Amino acid sequence: MSVSPRLLFIHKHGTSGRVRFLCLSSGVVAFKPLPTLSALRDEDFSPTVQFHPTAVVREAEVHLGLAEGAVEPVADFQAWVDTPEGDVPVLLAAFASIDPPFAAADRIHGRFIAITESRQLSEVERNLLRRAYEHVLG
Repeated sequence: MSVSPRLLFIHKHGTSGRVRFLCLSSGVVAFKPLPTLSALRDEDFSPTVQFHPTAVVREAEVHLGLAEGAVEPVADFQAWVDTPEGDVPVLLAAFASIDPPFAAADRIHGRFIAITESRQLSEVERNLLRRAYEHVLG
């Protein structure tokens, strides 16, 4: 079953290295929340289909009202979530600006959070953030 990919958005400050994630009213997985009965697949899960992030990232820029190139796919990151509808790929995208696009977040009723502010999220989302954080920091 083909399920459309979801995105996690990250901003890593170029000078300070501060890492923040875009959090929407529904959580950190954009733009459609994961179903309740979702479970994060092991990191070594190897699906038969891989997704290229370019089209998904461009759609996200349009959704956020940002210029083309404002969001960049983060290479070599892909997590899979087992859901009742099928396996859902979760890709990582980074905001290219020096500062997070706070106005874009406000327009969609979102905000930027540090990983330490993720306690209110589901276990699946917290684990996705952890994987993304580890990937970005190496």
